[in-house]
Amino acid sequence: MRCIVCQGDDVEMVDVQEQVRFGSDIVCVPLRTLVCQTCGERYYDRRTMRHLEGIERELDEGKVALRDVGRVLVYG
Repeated sequence: MRCIVCQGDDVEMVDVQEQVRFGSDIVCVPLRTLVCQTCGERYYDRRTMRHLEGIERELDEGKVALRDVGRVLVYG
């Protein structure tokens, strides 16, 4: 597979942490997906997109318990 962004041919299946915004919070979602090793472009199949959409829906409905792992600070 060639990358549609940089035309590189080094696209591999890797583990990533997708970031989903929830208000001013960021929820890290572990995924396995195709990533271009040259430019970092990620490729999500339909199943993965539905999974992410389901997580967003659960967050909106308050159906998921999250745990704090750090802090985000705003300067200014």
